[in-house]
Amino acid sequence: MRIVFCGVGAIGSTAALLCRNLDATRVFIDFDRVESKNLLSQAYVKPSVGKNKAEALKLQLHNLHGVKAESFGVRLTRDNVEALCKGADLLVDAFDNQDSRQLLSDHARKTGTPLVHGAVSADGTFGLVRWDERFTPDTEDTQGQATCEGGEHLPLLGLLAATLARAVQDFLKHGVKRDAFVNLNAVTPVAGQG
Repeated sequence: MRIVFCGVGAIGSTAALLCRNLDATRVFIDFDRVESKNLLSQAYVKPSVGKNKAEALKLQLHNLHGVKAESFGVRLTRDNVEALCKGADLLVDAFDNQDSRQLLSDHARKTGTPLVHGAVSADGTFGLVRWDERFTPDTEDTQGQATCEGGEHLPLLGLLAATLARAVQDFLKHGVKRDAFVNLNAVTPVAGQG
């Protein structure tokens, strides 16, 4: 089993950490570097500052939990999406921008690879876990807009990452593809099998 986490910022790094119990090869793709401000909302430790996020997460999972993973510290593009996602049994989208989400969705639909998306709204009031069959990326109000800065959304981000990890586990163990709407009042299943 090969799970490819695309984007390992606040949602992706936390969901990947919560999936450390799975009997699967984990692959992390992210071009970005860990900054001090990321330590508040992302699953990184202080010695990771300055390192590529994909590489830092791979090292943390190995050093702290004995979990082996692969990392690719590059931006996902039309030129490398097939090579980086090759052999994936499951794709997990935790990108923070429309273009990357659309690229991954196009690849998943072309190859028939299962893909689950995890995303938080621009205003930080709700999040979604949605399987690709029922997914359309929203346009961004502002390209590259930040929704994870400052820590005010930490409880929502944690709940969303846990819901995404649960979706991954339910799919791998039972083949269930369940969507969820997440806010600070509830996690509500909204569609899916099972």
